[in-house]
Amino acid sequence: MNFRTIAVILPYALLAACGGSSSSQEAATPAAETASTEAAISTEAAAPVEASATETTAPVADPSPATTPAPAPEPTPVATTQVAAATPPPAFAVCRACHSVEPGKNGVGPTLHGIFGSKAGEVPGYNFSPALAKSGIVWDRAALDTWLQGPMKMVPGTKMVIAVPDAGKREAIIDYLETLK
Repeated sequence: MNFRTIAVILPYALLAACGGSSSSQEAATPAAETASTEAAISTEAAAPVEASATETTAPVADPSPATTPAPAPEPTPVATTQVAAATPPPAFAVCRACHSVEPGKNGVGPTLHGIFGSKAGEVPGYNFSPALAKSGIVWDRAALDTWLQGPMKMVPGTKMVIAVPDAGKREAIIDYLETLK
């Protein structure tokens, strides 16, 4: 592989790693060019081997951008342990820093799987603050909304210190938590 080939492929590889561009039209063009460039690289690498194995050279496919590669097959979903029923909203990223959504997997905070409708302080295997364990709170929409506005205001002495002041983000998080059953 030579420098020119790397210089052509690198920008597309970085673009693909970052999620591509915002336009589907723009995203389709680099993918086609990358595929044809990769085809050219593989034929360049394969050609000398074929030439040395036999005295005649095999014809090389034209790697022009006009050719459209066959679409890649969709990956087959793999069965895993219970997973969230919905895709987490972007606002959930702040929660994910401390909480898991997998059953029984506690981290800095308790797992949030099945939290909706449960009683505060009763996630197995997690060491809750005495204040939260004795609070008697049942996690419904209203309680979660109040909690996310200010956990330390709702239950002084709790371990959780991160609040979500934006009402829209709180609603998105609570909607997501309802799916974790």
